[in-house]
Amino acid sequence: MLKLLLVVALFAVITYLTVRVIERRGQPAARRGHPAQGVRRRPARPAAPDDDEEFLRELDRRRLDPGDDEGR
Repeated sequence: MLKLLLVVALFAVITYLTVRVIERRGQPAARRGHPAQGVRRRPARPAAPDDDEEFLRELDRRRLDPGDDEGR
């Protein structure tokens, strides 16, 4: 029983170390180590309409002057 427990523990350690190595290979070198290192970039994502200042200005313009739709 003790041998089985040691084999399972050894397998768990080897699996853990293998996963750690694979995860670290996918990261740029500057991001390894301390979190303050490297440049943090915002994820590229489309801006929602309510985040777009030009879109909000256009809505205000349409609300204030509903007769002027510029051919739309």
